Amino acid sequence: MAEILSALSYALDLTEGQPMGHSVRTCLIAMRIGKNLGLDETELRDLYFASLLKDAGCSNNSARIQKIFGGDELITKRNVKLIDWTSNLESLKFAFANTERESGFGTKLKTMLKAIGPPTAVMDGVTKARCTRGAQIALQLGFGKPVADAIYALDEHWDGRGSPEHRHGESIPLLSRILCLAQTLEVLYQAFGLGEALEIVKKRTGAWFDPQITFAAIGLETDSMFWLEIGDMARTQALQIETPANLEYASDSDIDQICTAFASIIDAKSTFTGEHSSRVTLYALELAKALGFDPERITILKRASLLHDIGKLGVSNSILEKPGPLDDEEFVQVKKHPYFTQEILKQIQGFERITEVAAAHHERLDGRGYFQGLDASRLDLDMRIVSAADVFDALSAKRPYREAMPMSKVFEIMEKDAGNSLDAQCVGTLKDLYYAELSMAA
Repeated sequence: MAEILSALSYALDLTEGQPMGHSVRTCLIAMRIGKNLGLDETELRDLYFASLLKDAGCSNNSARIQKIFGGDELITKRNVKLIDWTSNLESLKFAFANTERESGFGTKLKTMLKAIGPPTAVMDGVTKARCTRGAQIALQLGFGKPVADAIYALDEHWDGRGSPEHRHGESIPLLSRILCLAQTLEVLYQAFGLGEALEIVKKRTGAWFDPQITFAAIGLETDSMFWLEIGDMARTQALQIETPANLEYASDSDIDQICTAFASIIDAKSTFTGEHSSRVTLYALELAKALGFDPERITILKRASLLHDIGKLGVSNSILEKPGPLDDEEFVQVKKHPYFTQEILKQIQGFERITEVAAAHHERLDGRGYFQGLDASRLDLDMRIVSAADVFDALSAKRPYREAMPMSKVFEIMEKDAGNSLDAQCVGTLKDLYYAELSMAA
């Protein structure tokens, strides 16, 4: 469980505008604080998994943040972590600096006026969307109420000025108080270095942070080895922590549940990708069954299909929801997402085949796909199935720049590409499976 979730947490980091490894480093900091506070084994286990899943709801507020501020919401999410957003003055400065970053004063003001309202109300709204969904996913994965509660109250502050419910003091779950400080310290450490990060934490103690937890964290200041290990070795260290969490094994049903949950996280990022991953999975599995795949092969294909777009969590909604053609730079950003998919999934032992299939979903038979430029000689049937299923859903679903296409148009386009960029057998089987049924429904 730890190996799978620590790897998939890299995708959540991307969605929050953080460098990959943020959640794992937060986990290391939180676990050291927890041990300094004398947490028992059950509490440490819950803290461990809450750390890795703390941002599981992060895609739920991406579209809203992009609409409020305009531009790249990943930058907005990253920047808000560096300020004291409970201060009205800092919030106003932040809003002016981050609203329509590349635009002039008039455009900034117009966008800001659309979202006018108390800064705390805006923060409460976007935080509640993220934390509610994150808590739901933790429960869906079977981690129980303490983990869900820790995620839900992640951004509550000791003085009651946090979000979304303005809880204060010990009414905030202990694990949430630890995580709030741990994630803040990790972000500040990456941005400013350890000395300045700890000074900011001390200044916010009694306001943002429980003084007892700050005291437990300050002891890390002189542990130079810890901060060395928190760099490139962070995930390795997280997988070696002495905690019951590292002894929990994922059954096949657990893995399927995790893949399904992360597919829902992926699809929640954009209003135009709702259920995309589950539909691609449905089409891919129907193709596989029609082509006589055995159960083990179907299982691998299912997991690859559910996770094929996990790298898209690192693409801004300003691109995903653009109501028109992408420019060259925007398309460069889109073309990175299968690379991110590969980099995230390859961290998991046993996911090698899943990684290969998922990362190849934009490759084409003529070698003109991306990001690897694979051609027919290197694209096996499983890869071709996911590619065809992905194109089928892209054409038949509504997009920011057009309505859903009728089935006659969908297959007209796909049949032109059959044998050139798409596998002809896959296209023909999809038509046999779906043309009559879906064209009548349309």
